[in-house]
Amino acid sequence: MSRVWIYLVPALCALVLPGVHQVEGIEVLTSSELEAVNGTDVRLKCTFKSTQPLSEETVSVSWAFRPLGKSLEKSIFLYHKQAYPPKDETFKDHAVWSGNVMNGDASITLRNVQFSFNGTYSCQVRNPPDFQGFAGEISLRVVQKVSFSEIGILAIAVGGCIGIVLLILVIYIVVRIFRRRGDDMDTEMEHRESKDQVL
Repeated sequence: MSRVWIYLVPALCALVLPGVHQVEGIEVLTSSELEAVNGTDVRLKCTFKSTQPLSEETVSVSWAFRPLGKSLEKSIFLYHKQAYPPKDETFKDHAVWSGNVMNGDASITLRNVQFSFNGTYSCQVRNPPDFQGFAGEISLRVVQKVSFSEIGILAIAVGGCIGIVLLILVIYIVVRIFRRRGDDMDTEMEHRESKDQVL
């Protein structure tokens, strides 16, 4: 019985290993965190590597969104031979295709980002017979747009502080100069008085 296993194990390995070698996972790469200012455009970069030849016919890309603090994901963008814009009201007219699957790029751009876009975005790429590995995830944080008045107030405050420090420094230097002149004049007067007394 043990002799059968000696021949059976290598035979099974010879049959299974070529199939395992040919089908591998797609490697998806994204940045883990991204920050965007409210009202601007941001590119969610997603690149991938596949062991199989890339073709518009076989590569498909799907993007999903999980809002901040929620556990359920919803599909927001699909690409297979062409872009299928989102039907979801949140991302309609906001999510646009900016990738090129032939170059291993599955990126999308979010236009005019809103605070409701805060959350995690996952990029999945398929290129049969390669199987989908781990999805690339990007955590997007939308921050407040700084208005001109806030920048102006900050500039005035900093400029005012610098101006006050410079004014105090100038007053200090002028006072020291006048004190020195006064001390020099007092010394000169004393010197003249002593000369007058000697004569």
